[in-house]
Amino acid sequence: MKMNGSQILIQALIDQGVDTIFGYPGGSVLNIYDALYERSEDIRHIITSHEQGAAHAADGYARSTGKCGVCLATSGPGATNLVTGIATAYMDSIPMVAITGNVPNDLLGRDSFQEVNITGITMPITKHNFIVQNVEDLAAVVRKAFVIANSGRKGPVLIDIPKDVTAAHSEYVKLPRYRIRKLPKVDDVVFEQALEVIRRAERPMIYAGGGIISSNATRELMNFSRHMDIPICCSMMGLGSVPYDYDLYMGMLGMHGTPVSNYATLNTDLIIAIGSRFSDRVAGNREEFGREAKIIHFDIDASEISKNVASDISIVGDARYILKKMIQRMPETKHDDWTGTLKDFKTKLGLPKPKPGENVDPRDLALTLHEIVGEDAIIVTDVGQHQMIMAQYYQFSRPRSWISSCGLGTMGYGMGAAIGAKVANPHRPVILVTGDGSFHMNMNEMAAAVSANIPIVVLVFNNHVLGMVRQWQTLFYDHRYSHTTIDRQTDFVKLAEAFGGKGLRIQTRHDIKGVMKEALSSRVPCIVDCWIDKDDCVYPIIPPGKSGKDIILYGN
Repeated sequence: MKMNGSQILIQALIDQGVDTIFGYPGGSVLNIYDALYERSEDIRHIITSHEQGAAHAADGYARSTGKCGVCLATSGPGATNLVTGIATAYMDSIPMVAITGNVPNDLLGRDSFQEVNITGITMPITKHNFIVQNVEDLAAVVRKAFVIANSGRKGPVLIDIPKDVTAAHSEYVKLPRYRIRKLPKVDDVVFEQALEVIRRAERPMIYAGGGIISSNATRELMNFSRHMDIPICCSMMGLGSVPYDYDLYMGMLGMHGTPVSNYATLNTDLIIAIGSRFSDRVAGNREEFGREAKIIHFDIDASEISKNVASDISIVGDARYILKKMIQRMPETKHDDWTGTLKDFKTKLGLPKPKPGENVDPRDLALTLHEIVGEDAIIVTDVGQHQMIMAQYYQFSRPRSWISSCGLGTMGYGMGAAIGAKVANPHRPVILVTGDGSFHMNMNEMAAAVSANIPIVVLVFNNHVLGMVRQWQTLFYDHRYSHTTIDRQTDFVKLAEAFGGKGLRIQTRHDIKGVMKEALSSRVPCIVDCWIDKDDCVYPIIPPGKSGKDIILYGN
């Protein structure tokens, strides 16, 4: 069948299982949008307010489903506006295909109107990128992009298409849906060495990361933990991989992790790291982290092995496969003294409790929110104190229920990501928890949510400051609050109404349940303006560059 390049692109995307694209039109992608018009019954397009929102929406779609997200932008500034969203996905290993238009082939390299070398710009933040200069190559490149984005350590791929390629004609031959590339076989000798170290351990712990969720290994992780009686701590990317009420779950590890998880790291004799990368937010002091323990590192990406913290034994492979194989080869084990010590520590020294009184305590807000919506909700956050409060206190029970920019730490991520998650999961409540600083960055996406009738709930922790940066100024900069008291006068209730949504406000603790229930029952996008104290800090905290020995448990 003969088609033009734009028709080939859309058909190739449909053949790869794509049902939704997030994007923004422009001159260099007019042909593509014309093809989308023709196939509107086969593939949905959501127009965002800004290309960055489209990239974040594709990311949120991917995190909440495990499928590959797709975004589309025009050349020049349209393409560069995707960069932050692509980098966000890259840092957290999220499968995404970003498609950009470019000026025609004969205008490339001439500083033409809205021309930019987007493949050069995005080279460090994509798994791979392509510029398709011949229409005959387009379908194969699309399929290859999906193979790369979804194989091994997942991540974003960019396809740049000059405008003349989208207009040129070629025969279209349907290609099969992408298949994930197989990983090399696990080395049996090294695997046996790892099993022997695990058998001998008296105080083992599992450090689970986002790789558990990416490889759909949550059930296998739980089975292995029960089988071997080994407690689990997780990174922020790993939240939801273990139900919060599992008796061997010790909580999040690292800078704002639970006291017991950091205590476990200091006292374990074996760390079994699975699908995690020992980032500086987990291993602030790399020399001290797990210093008295052996470290076994299982990861799908060989480049992560011993990159941050040296491992004693390492295996490159898929987390699900490795965990299944370990369960088959290991006898049941008990570590009663060790697990008993940790459970006792967890009971005696937990996270700080919400403060009494009329004022809204964000910890109480997180707990009450879970009480209202339960495990069915998808919680999206921006970046800052609100992110850490939700990571600490919201009681996650299911994978893909926590969506946050954990690696890049992108303020403004949440609106696009919440839109993407809700589009992918229309029957699940999607709640964006954000700060007033983060929300001001991309609140324009409220217009997109209203226009497309995507009923997300936006809960704004409003303290009129850049909370996390201000907290660091409090703790480490002798209270010198340089440009963190923003004190903007935005009325979020009126703002919601101006966009065509609904606006509500929480001013006291007693407002929380009633207001949140009303917001969640709304059939339009809703902003809830929640007033909190600017001096409320997130504890525990391990100062940057320090270890669990230096943890600050409570504020003054």
